[in-house]
Amino acid sequence: MRVRACRALSRMVWGRYLLTAGLQCCRCRVSCHVNRHYSFLPDDVKSLKAVADPDISKIRNIGIMAHIDAGKTTTTERMLYYSGYTRALGDVDDGDTVTDFMAQERERGITIQSAAVTFDWKTHRINLIDTPGHVDFTLEVERALRVLDGAVAVFDASAGVEAQTVTVWRQAEKHHVPCVCFLNKMDKPAANLSFSIESIRHKLKANPVLLQIPVGCGKNFSGVVDLLTNQKLTWKLRSTRDDGRVFESKPLDQSDEPELLQEVNEARTALIEQVADLDDEFAELLLTDFSEKFDAVSSIKLQEAVRRVTLARKGVPVLCGSSLRNKGVQPLLDAITAYLPAPNERHHDLVRWYKDDLCALAFKVLHDKQRGPLVFLRIYSGTLKAQTAVHNINRNSIERMSRLLVPFADQHVEIPSMTAGNIALTVGLKQTVTGDTIVLSKASAAAAARRAQNDGGSGKRQGEHASVVLSGVEVPDPVFFCTIEPPTMAKQADLENALNCLQREDPSLKVRLDPDSGQTILCGMGELHIEIVHDRIRREYGVETHLGPLQVAYRESILHEVSTTDTLDRTVGERRHVVTVELAVAPLDISATGGSCELAFAEELGGQLSPQMKEAVENGVHSSYLQGPLLGYPLQGVATLIQSVTMEPGTSPAMVSACVSRCMLKALRLAGGQVLEPVMSLEVTVGEERLGSVLGDLAQRRGTVRDIQSRHDDKVLLATVPLAEMMGYSTILRTITSGNATFSLALDTYEAMNQQDQNTLLKRIAGLL
Repeated sequence: MRVRACRALSRMVWGRYLLTAGLQCCRCRVSCHVNRHYSFLPDDVKSLKAVADPDISKIRNIGIMAHIDAGKTTTTERMLYYSGYTRALGDVDDGDTVTDFMAQERERGITIQSAAVTFDWKTHRINLIDTPGHVDFTLEVERALRVLDGAVAVFDASAGVEAQTVTVWRQAEKHHVPCVCFLNKMDKPAANLSFSIESIRHKLKANPVLLQIPVGCGKNFSGVVDLLTNQKLTWKLRSTRDDGRVFESKPLDQSDEPELLQEVNEARTALIEQVADLDDEFAELLLTDFSEKFDAVSSIKLQEAVRRVTLARKGVPVLCGSSLRNKGVQPLLDAITAYLPAPNERHHDLVRWYKDDLCALAFKVLHDKQRGPLVFLRIYSGTLKAQTAVHNINRNSIERMSRLLVPFADQHVEIPSMTAGNIALTVGLKQTVTGDTIVLSKASAAAAARRAQNDGGSGKRQGEHASVVLSGVEVPDPVFFCTIEPPTMAKQADLENALNCLQREDPSLKVRLDPDSGQTILCGMGELHIEIVHDRIRREYGVETHLGPLQVAYRESILHEVSTTDTLDRTVGERRHVVTVELAVAPLDISATGGSCELAFAEELGGQLSPQMKEAVENGVHSSYLQGPLLGYPLQGVATLIQSVTMEPGTSPAMVSACVSRCMLKALRLAGGQVLEPVMSLEVTVGEERLGSVLGDLAQRRGTVRDIQSRHDDKVLLATVPLAEMMGYSTILRTITSGNATFSLALDTYEAMNQQDQNTLLKRIAGLL
């Protein structure tokens, strides 16, 4: 423990020294071969301004995303080491990596919350966010991708695309984020380049553009061949302590293996043809200047074309390596700077209305015992300065930012200002939460809104003032819940404070009070999510809590389309309130709408309702969506049409809202209810001799087998299983396969329960089972 503590202290001190000084250089030795040695020299010092304010074209805001255990954190650790941020290589198993700094992360060897680090690579600044790969922490990936300009998708080269890979890839597509693929773990005996490429093409519906060919396979993997330059990059590691900082680069020649030469020639020809199909400018260049020999095109022209293809999201560059064995990470860093976009190459419609005024989005909040709330901001325009007041449009409040920091995992460097395109960490924003838009002042927000409205833009009305608000972070609904109780009533206030802080940090964590029992209900994204929250309350806030049994958070929907009318006639004091509402509800296709509910107004109501009354109607409908008519679970997949609203003069908005809620409840009961349950995508890798046992167990869990594939000597079982049936699955799977199977889960969708299962659930809830 003493050795590990000294090592961690050395890494921290050295890292902070490098961060403050901003050191970087690249030393190259040239002989018959080229050895590239990336290191830092003490006499090459940048100014603080160069560290804080690089040119926007040299900034890369990227995220590392993948399925759990694909090697994200290990890849991040190598990037920090080769760029000079850390002095020693950290290891996930040793619990001393930079980005996994939480106690729970180091104990479990997994990433739980996203961590931001900033470092320089050659002439570029890279703001990197390492994201979790576990399904319970999908929100961390969602809010990271919301503010990033590019992403690196890491794959286990022996497994290809896995369950959670599909989820994070969809998130990147939703935010139109260009990606680079890194096939990691090429040193594994089962690593397979062509299998991984095909899984990207078929499972992700992407267009992989292969830029490298591996040299050797399995334990003999020693490097890669760059198909753009025909350079062979070799890492000759002489011992397990060799850090991979030095690698050999030389052009391919006739002395290399004939099989490798043939494979490279075929792969480069395929690359040129593929890029020409995807990029018209490159195709025209080939036909005009290289019609006789396409292979003569220069590597620079080919690289420029690959970049255009990547930015247009027509294809994804694919590289390979082994982060744990310190091979292939430097070319990946080069690819990040070469192919992923700078902030000014990404177009954000609302930002242009602010011109040079400050506009930033809060995408993450942390709580620090000494500093208070720490808010991560992505700066889209203008300059952020310490010791200044800013305006939070969402909260309609003015807050003073006391300090401004550059984020480096759990170590930060204070700076006076930061410009557009960067990611900043602020101290002093006590009301700001995830998804809030931060601007210079109310006046700058009003001026931006006027510009948007004058140009037919996206101005929104908020009360009497116009505002332009950045879209926030989409928070998924919880799928599990349980009761949480303090050991004594004296600790209730401490528990409430802890839950308030954790909810601000993690919007996917929901806390509510049960109106019948008065108990506090904790709602989360999975067993592990709630377990981590429980552990953090104990460690960080000193409250020993008791959790009740874990229960699945079902949803409700309706069966039939129904129209209904309701009238509310009430006298309060001397004032009479009379309102009549007519509306219709109808079920929606959950698979097509994603489970959301929709609200629309009849055309004839267009100009009849004032903004205040329209808001009252909306509040009445949305409050009805929170509790279904069957079991009181939230509603999904319901469309509501407000057909008419008539009221007498003097009727208050509160009465209108109450009448709408009552009318909605009446309509929902008439429409008939059905229970929706969360269904998971399950992937089990198991030997063929144990496949029958796994299939038999799945049949008892109401699972549906979608496919059984072969992967090397194993079988890969793809299935969908109700989440309620997956409690304790890891223990059961380990028992029936003698520990010779692995599995992964990802939330697929919500599906209607059949009548028999629904009746069983109703009886269980009623206490009859």
